[in-house]
Amino acid sequence: MLIAVVIPVYNEARWVRVSVERLLATPPPPGCTRTIVLVDDGSSDGTRGIIEDLAKTQGIKGVYHEVNQGKGAALRTGLAAAFNTGADIFLVHDADMEYDPKDHAEVLAPILDGRADAVVGSRFIGHTHRVLYYWHALANRFITIACDMATNLNLTDIECCSKAMTRAALEQVEIKENRFGVEVELVAKLARIRVPHENAANAPGMTRPLRVYEVAVSYAGRTYAEGKKIGWKDGVRALACIFKYGVMGG
Repeated sequence: MLIAVVIPVYNEARWVRVSVERLLATPPPPGCTRTIVLVDDGSSDGTRGIIEDLAKTQGIKGVYHEVNQGKGAALRTGLAAAFNTGADIFLVHDADMEYDPKDHAEVLAPILDGRADAVVGSRFIGHTHRVLYYWHALANRFITIACDMATNLNLTDIECCSKAMTRAALEQVEIKENRFGVEVELVAKLARIRVPHENAANAPGMTRPLRVYEVAVSYAGRTYAEGKKIGWKDGVRALACIFKYGVMGG
């Protein structure tokens, strides 16, 4: 079972090498191999050179945008590159040390044991997390509730970066958002996907919705002084994405 870890990176020269080394020090689940796809999204602080150096290591691939396009665009590029590796499972991870790769085993477990087709992490259902901005937390809660209403899911943290899905699920996802609206877009599109039912051999054409699971992950959030990039405009775009992808099915 090949797992592709896709990491969008923008101006993370301070952290990207340490983040990748921490990931490499965390073994993949038993019976699995791993490839890492790093996407430099037009960084201007020397990040690209670091990724080029890291990509000399077996199992690490570097992909590069010449200009900054946004997290959604980086994920679109990275997931496409990961798909071409023949990976069976795709896991999104950040390069900024906010998320711990030690949580990957728990995030992947529902897929590996056959319970889930997609997994969304949550920073708010049990694991340790750094206490930061109240208004950010409130906005995240509001966006999550609105998205849940539009998709009929009961997630607690749709903006969590840590997301995983099977190859069959990814085949039906076309990412259109270029910025942080991609988090809402992914959840809304996963909620609408139907895949062949396990009993389809006896009932041709029989399908079922994706089995989406939620798993607790730890979180060491950053302040704006430490490099946090998401802002209020991204929150407004997230609400627009809920209407576009969740309500209208765009």
